[in-house]
Amino acid sequence: MKMFDRKFGEYLIQNLPKVPAVYLFKSDTGQVLYVGKAKDIRSRLRQYRNASRRKVHQKMRKLVCDSSKLEVRLKNTEQEALIVENALIRELKPPYNVDGTYSFLYPAIGLGGHSRQILLAFSMNTEAWKDLDLQWYGVFRSRTRARSAFDSLIFLLGIAGHMERATHLPAHTRLRGSRVTGFRRLSPDIVNSLHRYLSGDDAELLIPMITRLLEKPRARRDASVVQQHLRLLRSFHRSHLAPLRSALEAAGYTGPFIPQQDRDTLFISTSHR
Repeated sequence: MKMFDRKFGEYLIQNLPKVPAVYLFKSDTGQVLYVGKAKDIRSRLRQYRNASRRKVHQKMRKLVCDSSKLEVRLKNTEQEALIVENALIRELKPPYNVDGTYSFLYPAIGLGGHSRQILLAFSMNTEAWKDLDLQWYGVFRSRTRARSAFDSLIFLLGIAGHMERATHLPAHTRLRGSRVTGFRRLSPDIVNSLHRYLSGDDAELLIPMITRLLEKPRARRDASVVQQHLRLLRSFHRSHLAPLRSALEAAGYTGPFIPQQDRDTLFISTSHR
């Protein structure tokens, strides 16, 4: 008899309907080790039962080996299963799960300040910097892509304006993995175009900044580097900013920001309409 049948019942799979479901592998003490979802629960669990010794099946075999109990929660639709799976992963943080467990690492980009000093921020903890009076955009699932876009904005704004010294920035809590940067002498049209760009409007709204850059000797001297950063920002707009705006509008949100705990559910809900 296969290990799966010995542990969870020889007739478990054949007695399940071919419907969407969420399934939870548990230890002998009841700790949830893994949460998954399936469009067809019978077919999915059969994959665990028949997992071979190939490397691609290694996680499945180890999970069956380490688990003592298996709970199945049937759902009406795959979308419902996705939402429940996501919520359980965030709540329970099962050790075998990776995607969705660390939603608290989803970053946001903030923009604010006043005419004399514009602030640009990157953080996974927007509440800690609420006194900076920033408009936050995000959150974004890819920390790496969001940080690269943030760094590109800093590079370009440092040419278009003047980067502020750290000692001249407003008082704020120091956060690991976060950053606040200030700029002087940025024209209102550049600042407005940045707000609209970050909200998911057309990437070509960066044109005012590009026009300003063309006036700077450094930008002309480093034209290839400037173009590289602009391409990265256009790519970030296509892959993250525009999709987030579409999802927010479809769900009825009025602003460009969604809390980290709601981000995955938003995309699950809107992608299945």
